[in-house]
Amino acid sequence: MRKCLICEKGILEKVEDITLEVEGYIFIVKGERCSNCNEEFPFEEETQRTISIARKLGVWPEPLKLYRHLSKSGKGLVFRIPNDLEKQLKLNENVEIAITKVGNKIVIEAER
Repeated sequence: MRKCLICEKGILEKVEDITLEVEGYIFIVKGERCSNCNEEFPFEEETQRTISIARKLGVWPEPLKLYRHLSKSGKGLVFRIPNDLEKQLKLNENVEIAITKVGNKIVIEAER
């Protein structure tokens, strides 16, 4: 029996009902669950199988990476969101966004 990597108190027990959600699709996989904190650890082969199926369904694409230049406006910088992303994410001038600095990255999220 292995101890939980998270709480270090519970024992990892084999289970067959871990739920993974990918873009609205639900996958039930095998793995281990902590008897104390209930943290779940899907088996690697189960995770890879889920990713493979999600790719076939078109819901696990490779990360989108765009390169854009910033523009100057007054004393700040402006970032333009491309029209295709605007449509996919259903953005408009009334949607509030959250901008977060994570290390050296900027994360932009639409607040819904």
